[in-house]
Amino acid sequence: MLKSVICNILGIRYPVFQGGMAWIADGTLAAAVSEAGGLGLISSVNFGPEAVREEIRKARALTDKPFGVNIMLAATDAAEIASLVVEEGVKIVTTGAGSPAQYMEMWKAAGIKVIPVVASVAYALKMQELGATAVVAEGAESGGHIGETHTMALVPQVVDAVDIPVIAAGGIFDGRGAAAAFMLGACGVQVGTRFLMAKECRIHPVYKERLMKASDIGTMVTGRSLQDAVRGLKTPFAKQFARMEADPSVSAEEIRAFGTGSLRKAVFDGDLSGGSFLAGEVAGMCRKEESAREIVEDIILGAEKVMKEKSQIYGS
Repeated sequence: MLKSVICNILGIRYPVFQGGMAWIADGTLAAAVSEAGGLGLISSVNFGPEAVREEIRKARALTDKPFGVNIMLAATDAAEIASLVVEEGVKIVTTGAGSPAQYMEMWKAAGIKVIPVVASVAYALKMQELGATAVVAEGAESGGHIGETHTMALVPQVVDAVDIPVIAAGGIFDGRGAAAAFMLGACGVQVGTRFLMAKECRIHPVYKERLMKASDIGTMVTGRSLQDAVRGLKTPFAKQFARMEADPSVSAEEIRAFGTGSLRKAVFDGDLSGGSFLAGEVAGMCRKEESAREIVEDIILGAEKVMKEKSQIYGS
């Protein structure tokens, strides 16, 4: 079976991370992915720190395999969550939306492996200097908050720049994408959008229905005018958001107010007019609901098959 250095570092069977999707990645999904041999992640964006604590304990009751917590550092309760993971004995943390610098000493003392999500070489280098265990290089194909550079260009540049392991994210759905990431020098992949279709993922049925109906051009980016670009499905909400951004008479405050709470409305209510259905460009490949185990194994087995077939072709 396909393994890499990140498997040895984290104690996981397969080099597949499940994205720590805000309001979505809970203890049930994380445990299912970890049980399948990947790395399940719990989102810190939830109904407050105590809810995150509950999800951590739920995951621990469901699996004895390694799992982690994704911390959005721009959140108002980030400092509390940062201490909470230490209290709960979490050993793997991924971070986004800010620098983990102020928490690194505390986390290292607790034996926590820190893996920041980065969208540029410069930021990857900063994270290495801080003592990060690895980085997730996330390209603009991904769902949710995005940078400017796409995966195919970003990953090899980050790999060349740093001496720590690099996990590729953005636009990876199956074994073909994973194999491509490995060829670019990544030692693992992080997958978000496909795990939205996991049976253990408890998003609203309308969310899954929209994913299964998505085409190859079924996503769009909004929020650039606010310096907060995100990718999601083309829905009435996303199109209205874009119209507001293009209208000079609409203030940034009005746009922000329109978007406030929109992800929760999508995840829990399936609200197409008021909800932000975040998803990556691979949404057009979502065609069925599967278990987390089926997803992990399909990615790994598919990557092994592709790499074996191509090595035979070019080795002959």
